[in-house]
Amino acid sequence: MTAPTATTKTPPRRTGYRDVFAVREFRAVFAAHVLSLSGTVVAVIALAVLVYRDTGSALLTAVSFALSFLPYVLGGALLAPLADRHPARRVLVTCDLVCATATALMVLPDTPVPALLALQALTSFVAPLFSGVRAASLGDILHGDAFVLSRSLMRIVAQSAQIGGNAGVGLLLVVMSPRGALLITVVGFLGSALILRCGTRHRPPTARERATGGTWTLLRDRQVRRLLALFWLPPAFMVVPEALAAPYATELGVGTAAVGLLLAANPVGSVAGELLAGGLLRPAARERLVLPLALAGLPLLLLFAARPGLTSALLILCAAGMTSAYSLGLDRWFFDALPEELRARGMTLLTAGLMTVQGLGMTLGGLVAEYVPTHVVLAGAGGIGALCVLAVARSVYRAEARRPGSETGPTAM
Repeated sequence: MTAPTATTKTPPRRTGYRDVFAVREFRAVFAAHVLSLSGTVVAVIALAVLVYRDTGSALLTAVSFALSFLPYVLGGALLAPLADRHPARRVLVTCDLVCATATALMVLPDTPVPALLALQALTSFVAPLFSGVRAASLGDILHGDAFVLSRSLMRIVAQSAQIGGNAGVGLLLVVMSPRGALLITVVGFLGSALILRCGTRHRPPTARERATGGTWTLLRDRQVRRLLALFWLPPAFMVVPEALAAPYATELGVGTAAVGLLLAANPVGSVAGELLAGGLLRPAARERLVLPLALAGLPLLLLFAARPGLTSALLILCAAGMTSAYSLGLDRWFFDALPEELRARGMTLLTAGLMTVQGLGMTLGGLVAEYVPTHVVLAGAGGIGALCVLAVARSVYRAEARRPGSETGPTAM
């Protein structure tokens, strides 16, 4: 990770979100992100409704949801080598066109349910490549703190979509058929491809030679492994309350509307935390808070041992979500730790792993909740997760402390 050395005279200039939006090329990437993400949210829910309407099967409906993230690990593993070997703009536009084509085939009235599920899996399969290449390209478009804030803005949009997306698509499906809604997804992907093609510069691939074993090169780097673990572990445990929102609402004896509130609480906190950290703190302050914030969120889930009521539970989840602002400083460390020629591959690996561990966290949380009261599972996720994150955080801190010339770094533990 990078920290100021003894030769540093002045702290880095604090960049604001307004400065990031002042860059025309970023505005194009951001607009494309909003379009493709909106299309993805519509597709996930519309496809689930379509599958349930055609089959009446709760299992196949659940599978359609699961296929929105399960293929990430396979796509990340198989497609990661492409991230550095081809120009970023070409990769991004191609991924959007693949997703648009797959969704257009879903719209056809005679497409059978197995084909619908396969097409959904295809869009998720290419998603980590798209996300990784886009993240690496932001490092070419923006530098220093502007890059960190650009990543923050992407997460804010994603969390905001989670807050309002389900309700918005639900209202949309009142006036449109599921296949009609899927047409919106097609338009979103095509619009994203057009904006990226016309609004971003052509840049040559970062890997000048066809390297082999690039992914293993990254994973053999201890610092890269530590930082990946610090990215992955908190969300892997923090998604358990999301997976168990409905069972916890049932345990409290509150209405189904409470499920939506429980699902929204953590994303609301995440957006607030990102905005506060990105808007008020200097880069050095955000980096000093990486480890404290990463460690602070999961212990809050221990409060679920007392089976708090709905209002208290919402406050706990919102506060825990605010600690996700640790990602701002961690983004800078991780990007700097990656070799330039493998940055796109590294960001692809990060995205694929993040989605995979969250899927595993949801699954394991649900499995344990079959045998243990829900509030105990939530508290257990907080306790076990906190211990895991503590071990990784101590490793990251010790590695930074041993780095020659390091004058400042993570807050001492």
